[in-house]
Amino acid sequence: MNKCFTPRLNGWIALKATPIFATTNPATVSAKITINRPEVRNAFRPLTVKEMINALADARYDDNIGTIILTGEGEKAFCAGGDQKVRGDYGGYQDASGVHHLNVLDFQRQIRTCPKPVVAMVAGFSIGGGHVLHMMCDLTIAAENAVFGQTGPKVGSFDGGWGASYMARIVGQKKAREIWFLCRQYDAKEALDMGLVNTVVPIADLEKETVRWCREMLQNSPMALRCLKAALNADCDGQAGLQELAG
Repeated sequence: MNKCFTPRLNGWIALKATPIFATTNPATVSAKITINRPEVRNAFRPLTVKEMINALADARYDDNIGTIILTGEGEKAFCAGGDQKVRGDYGGYQDASGVHHLNVLDFQRQIRTCPKPVVAMVAGFSIGGGHVLHMMCDLTIAAENAVFGQTGPKVGSFDGGWGASYMARIVGQKKAREIWFLCRQYDAKEALDMGLVNTVVPIADLEKETVRWCREMLQNSPMALRCLKAALNADCDGQAGLQELAG
């Protein structure tokens, strides 16, 4: 079988496609999606999530983009979870038309199934639903000022899908129960020690280090990365069913 790709210093270039493989453009850049609500610690509303879903879809289908960075505006917060000001009377989130829904579950699923590596770039607070978002990303680069934790049970809320079961896969059952049952907050070093993040850097170096990790991945075969992500996710595919129940 003829090779479809040959490595070059600047990435991967397409050769003549075999009947099995389609020609693919080289993925040479990273996209960055920023939650731009710093006045509320980048808490998300249904509209915010809809915009993130659209942005991630655009990045997924752009052949020039090989990796995707998810972050929050400013140095004080990555994401503080759902904006409590738009919760309805029964505790759910409402969009501008008053419809109740929690579309962040769709965004979590989208991150999980995106064939390209998604990297969380975390400065400041990553709390509640924001904490789950960074966990859903393939890698997490954290600044030294990052703070992690869950708060849902304090207000009668919880994530019965990936936010609970996948967390247990990352940090272990006992630690996951501690995080959820006690609602404590953890600094960047503690998060690194328990495997919640991949590395911790000074905040001044956060973006530079995140870009460096992305550039390293861009030197590899995008098809290999896609298949590896699917293989690594396969162990937890049953949790997708739990996620449906969680919504």
